[in-house]
Amino acid sequence: MNKVLFIDRDGVINKEKEYVHHPEEFEFIDGVFDALKKFNLLGYLIIIISNQAGIGRGLYTEEDFKNVSEWMLEEFRKHEVIITDIFYDPHHPVYGVGKYKKDSFDRKPNPGMIFKAVKKYDIDLKNSLLVGDKLSDIEAGINAGVETLFLVRTGHSVNEIIIPAGCTVIDALNDIFKFLG
Repeated sequence: MNKVLFIDRDGVINKEKEYVHHPEEFEFIDGVFDALKKFNLLGYLIIIISNQAGIGRGLYTEEDFKNVSEWMLEEFRKHEVIITDIFYDPHHPVYGVGKYKKDSFDRKPNPGMIFKAVKKYDIDLKNSLLVGDKLSDIEAGINAGVETLFLVRTGHSVNEIIIPAGCTVIDALNDIFKFLG
């Protein structure tokens, strides 16, 4: 079975901005290449799981998302980082338009994207990690059975009063290695 680093995109990999969907808008967070390369060297598969409500809201298309994702993956390859896969959910239960207006089992905090990855890559959730910048990311990990959860402060503001038990708050992605031994 494979161990995986599940990682949110906006606010964890790239700086949090409103609905990033073009390479010129995409700004990597300092240290992300080094941190993810370390995870590759430690034998982790890296899987991005991302809500993409901007698609559902009609602000950009799935093709726009796929194009910026391909550009991002190429930037990772240039830095010798292997991203195994990207799972995304374009729906929004309230603000979605047309076919995108629905409550999806894949939209975090639901665990659907994680379960799809488990099925596709034979993942051991007990030895996997999840990093997000919002409570909905952490809740998705809890709902899927991921035991090691990190909430990073590089994206949305963190209210430490409501952090679930078992979740560690970190300032940056590289801080994870202080906890992994």
